[in-house]
Amino acid sequence: MSNESHAKGAASAGKDPTEDTRRSSQGRESGTTGGVQSVDRAVRVLKILAAGDAGVTEVAEQLGVHKSTAFRLLAALEEHDLVRQAQARGHYALGFGIQRLASSVSGQIDLVREARSPMEDLAEALGETVNIAVLRETYAVNMSQAISRSAVAAHNWTGELTPRHATASGKMLLAALREQDRGPYLHDLEAYTPQTLTDPQVLAKQLREIAARGWAETHDELEIGLHAVAVPVRDHTDTVVAALSVSGPTYRFGEDRFPEILSQTIEAAQVVSTRLGHFGG
Repeated sequence: MSNESHAKGAASAGKDPTEDTRRSSQGRESGTTGGVQSVDRAVRVLKILAAGDAGVTEVAEQLGVHKSTAFRLLAALEEHDLVRQAQARGHYALGFGIQRLASSVSGQIDLVREARSPMEDLAEALGETVNIAVLRETYAVNMSQAISRSAVAAHNWTGELTPRHATASGKMLLAALREQDRGPYLHDLEAYTPQTLTDPQVLAKQLREIAARGWAETHDELEIGLHAVAVPVRDHTDTVVAALSVSGPTYRFGEDRFPEILSQTIEAAQVVSTRLGHFGG
């Protein structure tokens, strides 16, 4: 046997037996990491297109990748009907496969169940009563309620039919309707306190303001001494399906505290909306 053969044999004999295993493992890990990165990029593409049609160049720039990589991602998503060619040449939009997936998920989602944890967190953070309501006929119906553990006593609104024009939730839900659809709800407005709005024109104007700013509030309109604020909850179609509200004694809703209450209520509603499949801010 040649000296070269002896050298090769010696090198092979002295080789660390774990080296091949380590290299193989590293190769698998690299492949796994690459797969996760591809999934991450694909999801980011869908989020980009959720904001509006986009071309390959724009997608590549937002992902920070080469155009060829963006094109391959779009092609793979298109093959699964998750994106499609938009009307504008070279642009892409979300595909109808997204709608099918969203519809299958939304059918399994329960509003009360998905809202429960965010409502409890909000009630504890603010020390107030939190409700989620939906519009049924001419009433705002409270579907669920969360009360802070520090609360001494609170009225249980769950299941109650509350007037749409005298509650923050009711006003928020009315404001979410198209203006031409609000008319039937602006009549027969009963006064519950001297502060209740009973003039249809005044209420219509207030609803336009609520729709513009994105939240509603009431001061002593259902009960004297009761203050409430409500914000919208949206589903995967961007439709307002409920109103999340926080209520408490008027003296605890002063100007110094109101911004905090509103901000945290909006954040909680966004969490619920995300759980219902809503895409967006």
